[in-house]
Amino acid sequence: MKWKNRRSSSNIEDRRGSRVSRKAKGGGLGAIVITLIAIYFGVDPEIASQLGSGLSDLGGSNGSTQTQSVPYRGSAEENQLAQFVAVVLADTEDTWREVFKSQGSTYREPVLVLFKNVVKSACGMAESAMGPFYCPADSKIYIDLSFYNDLKQRHGAPGDFAQAYVIAHEVGHHVQSLLGTSSRVHQARRGVSKAEGNALSVKLELQADCFAGLWAYHTERAKSILEVGDTEEALNAASAIGDDRLQKQGQGYVVPESFTHGTSAQRVRWFKQGFSHGSVRACDTFS
Repeated sequence: MKWKNRRSSSNIEDRRGSRVSRKAKGGGLGAIVITLIAIYFGVDPEIASQLGSGLSDLGGSNGSTQTQSVPYRGSAEENQLAQFVAVVLADTEDTWREVFKSQGSTYREPVLVLFKNVVKSACGMAESAMGPFYCPADSKIYIDLSFYNDLKQRHGAPGDFAQAYVIAHEVGHHVQSLLGTSSRVHQARRGVSKAEGNALSVKLELQADCFAGLWAYHTERAKSILEVGDTEEALNAASAIGDDRLQKQGQGYVVPESFTHGTSAQRVRWFKQGFSHGSVRACDTFS
């Protein structure tokens, strides 16, 4: 992927030098962990945000957190990856600004937070093992750059375009929040069965995959970023984190009614859909 010598986003919040210590009383910490687990396993972000409502300030009877900032110097490889992330975020800003403008509205850019090990968000506490996530309560995307090692080594999905796909997917959740899609899904989940609620979560995640493809479509047309093998990297990443593949690897069998992100085939299909058409309308996973 051609990314060097291009604009970097200014919407980067580097907390890699922050150290968060936690002390919980009663059920406070458990509730916060549940919130972030909900986000990671595909619960509608609006629901996860509501689960975390009132919990992000861990004071009072629920316990407390202390954050200390210390000087941080990443390795040359890590700092280059941080620069890469800032360029990809800038590309998403350029894409979605134009898409929203064409629809007569204004795109509000998210902030991307870099952290190490653990971070405090408006949706609760998160550990790096939970993976990247978007928090609608503060319109921020959170990522520990070590996730990309997991993507390469644990999931067999290497490559810079695979890394870019992850960011574009999380930005897709931000777009869903701006468009009101997440809120509508939250309303629709009320009163339905767990399996039906999971199916709605799958549609939300697949649309974020399609939005990632939409980003790739517009960025390639505007900036000619793709190199040989890049699209295969993104498709491989989408396939690697399908529910069926992850469940098969983790427990040896699959339970379709528990899917929250979609199968490998579905994730690949919807990324291709966005990459082929480049329009929000083409990403309607709900109809």
